[in-house]
Amino acid sequence: MAGINKVILIGNLGADPELRYTSGGQAVTDLRLATSRRFTGRDGSQQEDTQWHRVVVWGKQAEHCKEYLSKGRQVYVEGRLQTRSWEDRDGNKRYTTEVVAQTVQFLSGGRGGGGGAGGFGGPPPPGDADAPPDFGDDDIPF
Repeated sequence: MAGINKVILIGNLGADPELRYTSGGQAVTDLRLATSRRFTGRDGSQQEDTQWHRVVVWGKQAEHCKEYLSKGRQVYVEGRLQTRSWEDRDGNKRYTTEVVAQTVQFLSGGRGGGGGAGGFGGPPPPGDADAPPDFGDDDIPF
């Protein structure tokens, strides 16, 4: 039986998106996403735990993330987990785990004000001038 690798996150961007292009000309954007949970500690005090996630977005969706998203913006991300390895300058093997996004939707705030649930993977709400047009799965290179 095949496994399931699916991640769904709702959080806030900790930095502006970073867009770059591969040697083959493919757009790729890195997002730093913070998710938080609040809970009551053993002593009865309210506490908060924040986790940081690396999110990678490819293709036209990556270019639109750079154009429409900014630090502090709340987003919905759906994708899959991927772990990569490489050797650093000292020859040590390094690893990183990231979310490869298949859907990115805007939930609040951002450049030019706005709000609403525009984004990629669903049509923008009527009158949301900040939202880009809908892009189908054909634009995702995996």
